[in-house]
Amino acid sequence: MALDQFVSTVKTLSSQRSLSELCEYLDKQKSVLTGNIGQLETVYESLDPSQHTLACLAVISARLHGDNIENWDVMLTRIDTLISESNQDQIRFAPAVVADMCHILSSELVKHNIPIRGIALVSRIMEKLQSSPGNLTSVHSDLAKLCLKSRCFGPILPVLDQDIVMINKEGDMFDAVYVLLYYYYGGCIYLAIKENEKALYYFEVAVTCPTAAVSHVMLEAFKKYILVGLLVHGDKPKDAVALPKFTSPIVSKYLKQLCHAYTEVETAYHQNSPDGLRNVLTKYREVFETDNNLGLVKQVIEAQTRTNIKRLTKTFVTLSLSDVASRVGLESPARAESEIVEMIRSGSIHATISQQDGMVRFDLNPESYCSPDMLKMVEESVTKAINLDRQVEKLTEKLMLSKIYIKKMAGAKDEDEERLSSTNSAVSSGSGKLPGYSM
Repeated sequence: MALDQFVSTVKTLSSQRSLSELCEYLDKQKSVLTGNIGQLETVYESLDPSQHTLACLAVISARLHGDNIENWDVMLTRIDTLISESNQDQIRFAPAVVADMCHILSSELVKHNIPIRGIALVSRIMEKLQSSPGNLTSVHSDLAKLCLKSRCFGPILPVLDQDIVMINKEGDMFDAVYVLLYYYYGGCIYLAIKENEKALYYFEVAVTCPTAAVSHVMLEAFKKYILVGLLVHGDKPKDAVALPKFTSPIVSKYLKQLCHAYTEVETAYHQNSPDGLRNVLTKYREVFETDNNLGLVKQVIEAQTRTNIKRLTKTFVTLSLSDVASRVGLESPARAESEIVEMIRSGSIHATISQQDGMVRFDLNPESYCSPDMLKMVEESVTKAINLDRQVEKLTEKLMLSKIYIKKMAGAKDEDEERLSSTNSAVSSGSGKLPGYSM
């Protein structure tokens, strides 16, 4: 009887286009829907996705909550059909309903070890919610999570490469946890494909988001921020990986206390002591394994060796492989040769190894900066800078024309005028005399 009443009310409110009342009603009926999982199939079939989109989403969300999906092919096809036939006006009015369904769907797919099945579907839903490619929705975090769990990075990389200029408003507010998760997952994805500089940026955004409290997402992002910072800027002074000045004081105060093992890694790295860094790994190995950061710490140890070799290029012109091995803490000249060859291949140093006498000659950068490839790189950088400047101008213009900004500036102007008026009145009441003086 309750479900019959549900269907009747939904149809009435939808036909009257009373979307605000419909959303309130659906929110109140969540317990009714989740308490009648077995009858939701009949309820869904009595609704029309093109006319009752929000109600269909609520029914599917309740069905997913049931955690007993027997045929995922049928469920995913149903959701796909619903999104294709959905009423765009209803989705624009209540994007939070669509987003909530996506959050539940992605969690269930991950729980059942089939995250790859939802990537294409969640991607289409995300595009439905966006007004422009630069808009960040809470569904971005779901797509990033599914791609990360399935290690299928192709669909998410164009999204991650897109500059975010606006956070999409979903309902009365946007839960900040989805912003943090998107940037945390994005950093992990870039880390998986060895794009360390981009990974560092994503972890930095997650750590430096304005906040009044430290979250677990920020804590995990900060741990990886320290390690990836050493991989990217390990050959630079310690301040190069310090948090930006605009970081919340709460973050700077508490995060380091909660990441003692990682700050020790950072300290040992900058002491240029391979043994000291290995001792930190041995001491906190269990912590790193629990955090799933053991592999990253081992990469930091390898990076320290290469950083030390890079420092030798600034001091010596020629050096034997045995000397290189002893100075950077490697076990043999053969291992030193292997590291140097890899660094030459990656372009981090320029050197020549003599196989006859085992000597290494460190060379200057042969790049003359006049090749077609270098010219192309410069042109791409200039074009990117021009586009960024235009984007900032558009955002500035949009901000200055917004009602909220104009109202705030007008209020500030009224306050200044009132303050000036009160000051003039005080001067007039003193009969033109300055305090402390008499004529």
